[in-house]
Amino acid sequence: MRFLTFARNGSPRVGVLRDSVRALDVGEQARRLNFKLPFDASDMLDLIGSGAVGLAAVRELLQVAGADLALAGLRLLAPIPRPRKNVFCVGWNYLEHFAEGETIRHSGQDLPAHPVFFSKTPTAVTGPYDAIPYDAKVSEQIDWEVELAVIIGKSGKNISENQALDYVFGYTVVNDVTARDLQRRHGGQWLKGKSLDGACPMGPWIVTRDELDPTNLRVVTRVNGVPKQDSNTRHLYFKIPRLIAELSLGMTLEPGDIISTGTPPGVGFARKPLEFLKPGDLLETEIEGIGRLQNRIGN
Repeated sequence: MRFLTFARNGSPRVGVLRDSVRALDVGEQARRLNFKLPFDASDMLDLIGSGAVGLAAVRELLQVAGADLALAGLRLLAPIPRPRKNVFCVGWNYLEHFAEGETIRHSGQDLPAHPVFFSKTPTAVTGPYDAIPYDAKVSEQIDWEVELAVIIGKSGKNISENQALDYVFGYTVVNDVTARDLQRRHGGQWLKGKSLDGACPMGPWIVTRDELDPTNLRVVTRVNGVPKQDSNTRHLYFKIPRLIAELSLGMTLEPGDIISTGTPPGVGFARKPLEFLKPGDLLETEIEGIGRLQNRIGN
């Protein structure tokens, strides 16, 4: 299934895609049919936390519900509009991107033995079609990074690689928008440069684990229609089970936690000459089998 969050009458609603043009308002249909749901239909996190019971209820509802909504008429929010925690992110997780950054750093650094983790604050999360704020007084080096994101479906700690995928609820698209000048200004640490408001467009929906093989998906970034990144998740250096195992070592992962798995080569700061996003640019972020984000730069 494909779950989305949309705004209706000023409030978030959980929806599920019927097909490429129709969606179901889960809560509204449950009320009309006097169908009891085991989760709050205004809260994607509650749906995720309900686990297999919640998914089974939605499947049952889909068999009897009608009155679908036109997808084109909905204002989509990020599938998880306000995560409970920071978004967990992975740095240097495509071999080509590591080499791309190495040409800038000239550090002679070896390939990592363990993943590099950092995070983006919840306030960075924005919708799949929302504008990304641009303020030249804050940063003039806003960069793009297409990434496959993993949504955790159940709590776990010290998860083994063999069991890691059992903890996955589904997958979505993220762009790890980055202010490169802020990264340098703050001593090379990544939190500030990664966490400006609107710097984590996400969506358009979550595809459940049973419907997607994440190991061979094309990932693309376009700016004003011009491809900037074009790779495949098969080139991930640390695969998803390894990332979950390493991140959960001594640290509990919870339903709704988001792990953004890293970006391929083609980012702006490694281009010659340098390229960064400008007001009015259209940033498109697409992953095969999931969907496409379209975010205009500037309010």
